[in-house]
Amino acid sequence: MNDIEKAKSCLAGHSICLCRDGEVITDDGRGISPMMRFIAEERDMRGYSAADIIVGKAAAMLFIKAGIVSVHGKTMSVSGRDHLEAHGIPCSWDIITEKIIDRTGNDICPMEKAVADIEDAELGYKALSKRLAEIRARQS
Repeated sequence: MNDIEKAKSCLAGHSICLCRDGEVITDDGRGISPMMRFIAEERDMRGYSAADIIVGKAAAMLFIKAGIVSVHGKTMSVSGRDHLEAHGIPCSWDIITEKIIDRTGNDICPMEKAVADIEDAELGYKALSKRLAEIRARQS
């Protein structure tokens, strides 16, 4: 079983699963928070394959920034797929969708809005960090 197959098989019950050479990392955080945390912690994610519940352009940018080499999304947006493919990262999905919707089901995901007009992964990470800080400040 290769890394992406292993990540997919270990995703059950988790929000994200990363695998490299048999090492498996799972997390149950919501949305992009696990990848944001891994990047902030400066974890070396280069060479890992990732399976995630939802992969939009925001998640795709984080995978690119982190050095992930292949991605599977249970649900993947067209923009997430296109962004991964544009960076040479093989990807697969169970469901492909036009857009990632927010948790209320009424609008586009705020993380997707934050990176809609950004193509650079580093700039995307900064925009996502800013958007998360704004959301947390409103919730306080």
